[in-house]
Amino acid sequence: MEKKVLVFDMDGTIADFYGVPTWKKDLDNRNPRPYIMAKPLYDMDTLNIIIEVLKEKGWHIVVTSWLSMNSDEEFKAVVRQAKKDWLMRYGFPYDEIHLVAYGTTKADCTRKLGGYQILVDDNEKVRNGWHLGGTINANENILAELVTLLTRE
Repeated sequence: MEKKVLVFDMDGTIADFYGVPTWKKDLDNRNPRPYIMAKPLYDMDTLNIIIEVLKEKGWHIVVTSWLSMNSDEEFKAVVRQAKKDWLMRYGFPYDEIHLVAYGTTKADCTRKLGGYQILVDDNEKVRNGWHLGGTINANENILAELVTLLTRE
């Protein structure tokens, strides 16, 4: 059986980062507030149940998310912690996490895992550059797409 990997972006995909007022100004001022204050884009109980069932069906769950643009190492560390705290606060059931420099090719983070990989991301350019399997457009209802994965099992 081929390994199955589901790779989730965070900002604009599961966390409403861009819905936090003054998010851009905060980041320009090295304030991690948007990463702390972002509300979930979905009912997390529902999303987490779907992901747990996918995990039971053999899916490996990865979070691969960019850090803030033009960050120094100190702010990168603060943002990494804020993102991990957000995932913990909402109980997101991941197996592996990659919080990487802005613009990093996301496939480079998971290529070593092999298998069929699906990227869930709101960024069209990132989705178009994904070459390890399929993609799910996070600008649409990802819950429906994830349930579709379950029905194919």
